[in-house]
Amino acid sequence: VRPTSSGRLTASNLAAALGRHCPVALDPSSSADPLPGGSLVTVEPGGQIELASPPLPDLAGLVTTAAADADALHRLTAAAGFAVEDRAAAPDRPPQRLLQLPRYCAMEQSFDRIGPHGRSAMCSTAAVQVCVDAGERAAVAARWSAVHALGPVLLAAFANSPRLHGRRTGWKSTRWAAWMRADPARTAPPADPEPEDPAAAWAKRVLDAPVLCVRGGGRWLVPEGLTFAAWVRGGEPRPPTVADLDYHVSTLFPPVRPRGHLEVRYVDMQPGRRWALPVAVLTALLSDPGAIDAARDVCAPARSRWGSAPRHGLADRVLAQAPVQLFDLAAARLPDLGAPIWLTDELDAMTERLVRHGLCPADEPEGASL
Repeated sequence: VRPTSSGRLTASNLAAALGRHCPVALDPSSSADPLPGGSLVTVEPGGQIELASPPLPDLAGLVTTAAADADALHRLTAAAGFAVEDRAAAPDRPPQRLLQLPRYCAMEQSFDRIGPHGRSAMCSTAAVQVCVDAGERAAVAARWSAVHALGPVLLAAFANSPRLHGRRTGWKSTRWAAWMRADPARTAPPADPEPEDPAAAWAKRVLDAPVLCVRGGGRWLVPEGLTFAAWVRGGEPRPPTVADLDYHVSTLFPPVRPRGHLEVRYVDMQPGRRWALPVAVLTALLSDPGAIDAARDVCAPARSRWGSAPRHGLADRVLAQAPVQLFDLAAARLPDLGAPIWLTDELDAMTERLVRHGLCPADEPEGASL
């Protein structure tokens, strides 16, 4: 959000705007009540407001609940004099943290060793994170492969962050560029997106990844170059625990993060109700084995274009070939999934207005997508 007047966003006025729904990370005395549909409000380091819907078994229930809670949240912020950004990177706001928690202090210190991009990613960007079932044991590998194969194409099709810190960056998804540059060991796509055993491949990545912080005391230790495997072997500065392992996983930010389910993280925030479109597309394309196989085949030529997707969007000719087929596949599945009419209409409109012309939301003029 951003102030509609000449004021500025602060921790105190954001907490006041959220009232009893304010998360304890921003106001430790808050009751942190959920919104009417059960969604929780959380706040990211730079003051980005995140709506976390409850897990729901069907697409119709999810989008109906999340849309109603989003409307309630927007009414709260509007009443306090805030407007909702329509881009996935704040066009003008500097990358300054509002949250002073030890986690974010440690994250900032770790990212600053690499460059300035970590602060921008933490404080000035927002995504649509879609959580989907990992499937039964026999289906996990296919679903893991599919969500990665879809990654570059959906990243390009939904790219929506062409400006950051007062300038056009030359990227269609500056959000993704910032995260990839923040700490590649922590954020890059997997070297092998189709491993025979995804669980083993993920376990190896977790062990080989650098430890962001060792918790304890008021200021947490931020080691340099210490992998979790090395921490286990060496036991310094103290032996790690299972809780440390769980926390370490929470500090990894790859395109897809397994958390018992699959947390898809590569889609830019979308304007208005269009946050529901990547949710619908992913749900539809993962809804049955036939759809999964078809989606993987469509995306096969573009599966390695993680670098081109955020820079060029659908101006990349290889990437531009896939999303029309994917969106048509998804649209054909949505009625069987009980999708509300407004959602199928929104998907059709985006397909006709943008995708069929090789365009993404970043190509739309400011304000045109609302």
